[in-house]
Amino acid sequence: MDAKKSQAAFAALAQPTRLKAFRKLVAAHPNGLPAGEIAQFCKVPHNTMSTHLAALMRGGLIAVARQGRSMNYRANLDGFRGLIDFMLRDCCNGRPEICAPVVDEFNAACCAPARKVAS
Repeated sequence: MDAKKSQAAFAALAQPTRLKAFRKLVAAHPNGLPAGEIAQFCKVPHNTMSTHLAALMRGGLIAVARQGRSMNYRANLDGFRGLIDFMLRDCCNGRPEICAPVVDEFNAACCAPARKVAS
């Protein structure tokens, strides 16, 4: 990922509705969700959601496939990995000891067993 593409990705994620939609699509991965379901989840009109989804697509964070009359969106995890990789390589400037604590914390948080919710 280059600087221009990373700026588009960060700009897309900087808006609350788009961030909420992206997180929902990541949680639904590898399945996608129809645009209407995403709009309902984010509590925005369909046409507004289309604008948000277009911004996420420009940022390389989601992809879309037509299924009949419906547009099915899914998270583009390769695009998201590219964004994270760009930041880690760029900020560390060839010095892995700078980013190692961040990566370690990230791995611990992502790989920790799911907590059981008390009933």
